[in-house]
Amino acid sequence: MNLSPGRFRIPFLIALLLASCSPSPQLPLLAPDAVILAFGDSLTHGTGAGSEKQSYPAVLAALSGHRVINAGIPGEISSAGLARLTGVLDEEQPSLLLLCHGGNDILQKLDLQKTESNLRAMIREAQSRGIAVVLIGVPRPGLLLGTADLYKSIAADMKLPFEDETLAEILSQRKLKADRVHPNAAGYRQLAESVLALLKKHGAL
Repeated sequence: MNLSPGRFRIPFLIALLLASCSPSPQLPLLAPDAVILAFGDSLTHGTGAGSEKQSYPAVLAALSGHRVINAGIPGEISSAGLARLTGVLDEEQPSLLLLCHGGNDILQKLDLQKTESNLRAMIREAQSRGIAVVLIGVPRPGLLLGTADLYKSIAADMKLPFEDETLAEILSQRKLKADRVHPNAAGYRQLAESVLALLKKHGAL
């Protein structure tokens, strides 16, 4: 049997080409009265900004013209977020969920496999109700900030629109952060602008 590398080169190139041409996940167009739910911890709440009006959900509401609910609770870990989500979805009835959670799990060095499982369960809960989901990645600690791998895995497996870089970029710049883990008002505005661009790119706006 001829197992020379040349026999595998063409199929590999075809697979690579097909992967590169696969369509990005699309979101349903939001109706004018659609509610967006921003769900998470202190990064959603707006810790580090001067006021709630400078949180990223508040800025996104002003930029998009949609009602954006700020459902961020500082200090919350993902297991508590999972337990809380159902009630918030029942109350707010959103058309779109912006999920930015798990940062406290990372800071507290909790089991990140469990964190990933909790985030996936949150996403499945929203999707089971017909709610579209956007995932916002949270950086892992370190000198060179980058989004924790678990978010990339979730986004790829569940085919979600994914904001992968902005928080890491913000928290890498002293002028955009209030402390080592929270943006300031300018940082939250940049996050809101990035989320707005993502929503437009994927068809929600």
